[in-house]
Amino acid sequence: MPTEIKVETEFITLGQFLKFADIIQTGGMAKWFLSENTILINEEQDQRRGRKLYAGDKVQIKGFGEFLIV
Repeated sequence: MPTEIKVETEFITLGQFLKFADIIQTGGMAKWFLSENTILINEEQDQRRGRKLYAGDKVQIKGFGEFLIV
């Protein structure tokens, strides 16, 4: 079962999500993290840190788990 990540705004960017979910410590690490790891959003690979995530989106990061934006 995916870990639920609750956001209070309409969307959150992938870079913000990584920090919010405690996967990275600072926003500056996002570019490096995305270049080194495979990220699947709704079963499609995406490495853009500015990618907007909305409620219902599923994020899978190998070695870190599955997350659901709510």
